[in-house]
Amino acid sequence: MTEHVWRLADEAATLALGRRFATALDGGGMVVYLHGELGAGKTTFARALLGALDVGERIKSPTYSLIEGYEAQGRPAWHLDLYRIADPGELEWLGLDALADPAALVLVEWPERGRGALPAPDLTLHLAYADGGRQARLQAHTARGRDLQQRLR
Repeated sequence: MTEHVWRLADEAATLALGRRFATALDGGGMVVYLHGELGAGKTTFARALLGALDVGERIKSPTYSLIEGYEAQGRPAWHLDLYRIADPGELEWLGLDALADPAALVLVEWPERGRGALPAPDLTLHLAYADGGRQARLQAHTARGRDLQQRLR
C-alpha cells in the first residue's frame, strides 16, 4: 500500500485538494473511502471534487438521505455519508448494487459503518486535525488507486 500526505492549512486548501483529485481522475471508476473526525473536512472535500466534475446541480450533504447520486462527466457518481448507520444491514434498502458499476465514482464518508456492504476502496483518504489546520493522508489499495495517486504527485 502506497501513501501520500498533504498539510492543509485551512478549508480553502481542502477545497483545492478536492478539485485537484477531480483533475487527476482519468474517467474510469474509483471508490474512495473518506475517514476523519466530525468536521475534519470529508464533506468539504467531496463537494469540491464533485463540483470540479461539474455535476451541474446543488451538491447536497447526504447526512440525512445517506446517499446522493449525480451524473459526473457522463458517468455515475455517488456520495454516501454513513454516520447515522448503526449496522451495515440497514443499507440493504439503499440499492447499493449501483455502486458496483466499474465506471462509477463512489465517495463514502464513515465507511467503517457499512463494512461488508460496500465495494472495496481503490483509495482511502484520512483527514485529521493537525498543527492548527488539517492533514490529508492518502492510501492506495489497487492499481487504479496507485495510478491516481501517481497523477496527484
